[in-house]
Amino acid sequence: MSARFEEAGVAVEESAAGLRVRCRLLNRGRRPWRAAEGFALGWQIFDPVSEAFLFEGEWRPAAADVAGGAAAEWDLRVPLPAEHGPYRVYISPVAQDAGWFYLRGWPFLLIDAEVDANGARLTGQRVTTRRRERWRGLPATVRKAFSLPVLAVWRNRGLIRSMVRRDVLGRYRGSFGDVAWTILHPLLLMLTYFFVFGIVLQARFGNDPSRSGFVLYFLAGMLPWLPFSEAAGRAPQVILEHRNFVKKLVFPVEILPVNLTLTGLVTQAFALAIFAVLLLAARGAVPVTVFWLPVLLLPQALFTAGVCWFLAALGAFVRDLGQMIGFALTLVFFLSPICYPEASLPAWAVPALSESPVYALVRAYRAILLEGQAPDFTALAKLWAIGVASAVLGHAWFHKFKRSFADVV
Repeated sequence: MSARFEEAGVAVEESAAGLRVRCRLLNRGRRPWRAAEGFALGWQIFDPVSEAFLFEGEWRPAAADVAGGAAAEWDLRVPLPAEHGPYRVYISPVAQDAGWFYLRGWPFLLIDAEVDANGARLTGQRVTTRRRERWRGLPATVRKAFSLPVLAVWRNRGLIRSMVRRDVLGRYRGSFGDVAWTILHPLLLMLTYFFVFGIVLQARFGNDPSRSGFVLYFLAGMLPWLPFSEAAGRAPQVILEHRNFVKKLVFPVEILPVNLTLTGLVTQAFALAIFAVLLLAARGAVPVTVFWLPVLLLPQALFTAGVCWFLAALGAFVRDLGQMIGFALTLVFFLSPICYPEASLPAWAVPALSESPVYALVRAYRAILLEGQAPDFTALAKLWAIGVASAVLGHAWFHKFKRSFADVV
């Protein structure tokens, strides 16, 4: 630490609708502060809610060079914006070549003020460092990380419902099959895989070696895969597809990946209906363990939404991401025991592959729908942890970069 605020006084200047800051800085280093080299005291203003930088003011050099162990005084006037709201002011040493010293760990004077109809009002001040502020703001950051995704969905639930309905109904509008393709598409996809693996390759599951058993085990594995692969495959292009919303309207772009997740769940609902009919035809009943399904759907949706938030933000900057994700999804599909039994995997690969959320979901769906068993609770706990972490981190990533979308799309 090479400086210390020995005195810091902040007053409100009502006539100028701003602040007057008097402070005294001690040079705790050996090297003198030279005005000729660009050393000065400056200020920047931030939005304390979004932490966005607003603007900075003039740099005020010291009246004379400040030797090591000596101190200098400054008298600054900081005008605040006319718009009502809270503002945060950083007062920090700065130099032409070195930039802002608070970014290098030096202490700075942080001032909180608010502008309303009655003018400017001082709400707080402290001498601090960036490290202290990070620790100070950690509880609020954690709260925001968990609350913002929930609030984004809840506040825009009507818009989400409308956009999902329009997406589902409009995807095949104008085609001969119209809305029927919502059912036909997953059905034809599952029939294709069944033909390749069940008939051509003669794959069978140990729990039920019959051909009908293979169909049920295969379709049960496809149920969680269909909504995830559909949403993740579309996520890298979703910002580009809705560039008009991003560039021209005040629109909550964070709901676009949520729309993809829910649209995938609609596809899964139709696939579940098809599966239930086949299960009744083959076995005459649906096991009571099907009531575990909501316990699996929620972490599945959280995991999918988190992946979609991440891919949507990254896809706005990396245009080739869509092609790369197509290959990655194919790889995940064949590394998960969807179209073949787990026993077909090498023993050394199972411990690593079984940590995949897709692997865990496939195993859990088969347990509750075909084997009449509750899902493995250890795997279920991991699935919930991964789902929550994915949603929180994915939304945080999306939130960090969403201000730049309008510049790149």
